[in-house]
Amino acid sequence: MSIEVNNESGVKVDDEAILRLAAYALDAMHVHKDAELDIQLVDVAAMERLHLEWMDEPGPTDVLSFPMDELRPGTDEKPTPPGILGDVVLCPEVAAAQAPANNHSVMDELFTLLAHGILHLLGFDHAEPDEEREMFELQKNIVLGFLLSEKTRTRA
Repeated sequence: MSIEVNNESGVKVDDEAILRLAAYALDAMHVHKDAELDIQLVDVAAMERLHLEWMDEPGPTDVLSFPMDELRPGTDEKPTPPGILGDVVLCPEVAAAQAPANNHSVMDELFTLLAHGILHLLGFDHAEPDEEREMFELQKNIVLGFLLSEKTRTRA
């Protein structure tokens, strides 16, 4: 998979862990090994501009997703076709502000937001209660599975 992480936020984060979570999530959703994903980390001002421009909502947000090829999750037998998944934009400063309310570290909050953004790229939404349950369950399972794999990785 081609995954690019570009941190223009001015906040130091573990870019390699962000990359590993993205790879884990794409693998869990059976996304083709030749799919492309771009992850941007931006400051509050940039996120506020994007939020206003694309969502017509004032103020910064924590994550935005910009799908490209409208890829959908695959299966073990049939992964997604190759293509450009799209862009996920994260704002570490917003994540840091909301992490305590979610009982997360800043990195765990960023992992949750990234999983959320990737699921949006794959066509998931949370407008309806049943969609929300499905999406948030997948998001939780991706993050928990990733964190477990990280514990195993660091012990090796």
